[in-house]
Amino acid sequence: MDRSENNYDELYGLVELQVRGDDRGNLVVVEQLKEVPFELKRMFAIYGAVGDEPRGSHANLRSRFGFLCLNGRCRVRLAAPDGEFASIELDSPSKLLWIERMVWKEMYDFSEDCVLVVVSDNLYDPEEYIHSYDDYKNMKISG
Repeated sequence: MDRSENNYDELYGLVELQVRGDDRGNLVVVEQLKEVPFELKRMFAIYGAVGDEPRGSHANLRSRFGFLCLNGRCRVRLAAPDGEFASIELDSPSKLLWIERMVWKEMYDFSEDCVLVVVSDNLYDPEEYIHSYDDYKNMKISG
């Protein structure tokens, strides 16, 4: 999917990745500025997570993220600036969810075999994290 086919002015997007497979297995590719609307500078994986115990539960001032569930399934709950929530199920390596800066995120409902890969356009900086949802809501209200 070319960048021109996506509306990257939105707060998040779900991209269906092209899967190539044969009798040797499957291949799925993610390229920066193509499937995700940003450069890729960091990657980490979440695995061994416990069912409904949420991960994330924060927003980031400067970082954008992409989520790819390589195995199993999980859900990602997002809060938009207007307070509305979206809940997206990631259950296939062909689904990539990307989110913009300042979107509240919680990953939850992990299957036992879930492996969630997360990419970001920034290196880790603990100073850019907003861990309090009340603080986040107040920031969004005040602009």
